[in-house]
Amino acid sequence: MKAAQLGRNGPEVTALGFGCMGLSDFYTTNRPDENVGIDIIRRALDSGTRFLDTADMYGPWTNEVLVGKAVQGRREQAFIATKFGIVRNERGERLGINGHPDYVRSSCDASLQRLGVDQIDLYFQHRVDPNVPIEDTVGAMAELVRAGKVRYLGLSEASPDTIRRAHAVHPITAVESEYSLWTRDPEDAVLPLCRKLGIGFVAYSPLGRGFLTGRITSQTEFDPTDFRRHTPRFQQENLARNLELVEHIKQIAAERECTAAQLALAWVLAQGRDIVPIPGTTNPARLEENFGALDVELDAATLERIDAALPAGAAAGGRYDEAGMRAVNR
Repeated sequence: MKAAQLGRNGPEVTALGFGCMGLSDFYTTNRPDENVGIDIIRRALDSGTRFLDTADMYGPWTNEVLVGKAVQGRREQAFIATKFGIVRNERGERLGINGHPDYVRSSCDASLQRLGVDQIDLYFQHRVDPNVPIEDTVGAMAELVRAGKVRYLGLSEASPDTIRRAHAVHPITAVESEYSLWTRDPEDAVLPLCRKLGIGFVAYSPLGRGFLTGRITSQTEFDPTDFRRHTPRFQQENLARNLELVEHIKQIAAERECTAAQLALAWVLAQGRDIVPIPGTTNPARLEENFGALDVELDAATLERIDAALPAGAAAGGRYDEAGMRAVNR
């Protein structure tokens, strides 16, 4: 698999990673059992990817256990990224965001135990705690690096000011944010800043939570516990407009003899080798399809056509509900 560089001084990883969240949480439709989930992660490793992305709140907690079981005996093949900061209870209810140093340390120890590893390759603060100075949170994360529990540090959905302040405390290797053909917000300030500071970028939901594949036509396709059913972009008043955007993707993909999913992923890959998309799936066939995007080359004319069809801000509706949007770009 093609390589990518996470940051100016960061590790070399694979150009396409694998997002593990949907194997355990949030996308509840057709969620696989544990053995199937382990098999899919191992298939991803067999396909050549090294980058596995998880978090303690996925499940909650069970996704890290799943990843740990999948990499057992194959640790050297996997670059594991996990996250802390969004607090949930046993019932999955969200209790808030915690960036206190003591919580950073205890969360790391718990993740190491669930993953069954001695060291986390990339440790993200999942959301920035507005009640704790970022210097305190990153200071505690830096202690984990010095203790050998963590190799590299990252931030998820952080604002440019927060990224600057955090990077001044300890080098930030990667920023993770949603980025795709229907979520191009990072292009305004976050991506330029990351490139200026030599920070890599991890793009989650590069397929628009499955929407950019062209296979979703109605919010009723999701069961009531699937969070997409309740997010603005999947509501009927926005869905019709967004389906028009997907038709453009499908048309261009057909002309390029690839799938809509492959075109959407190829577009993200074309934005720079410092960007690592992490699509996820519960379907082995879709896994193979996603990795096929690495073979799709988009020339300048095609990229211009895609930009004209799906310019920044074209998607109708917010990517999260009001509460979710308050937690990003802090």
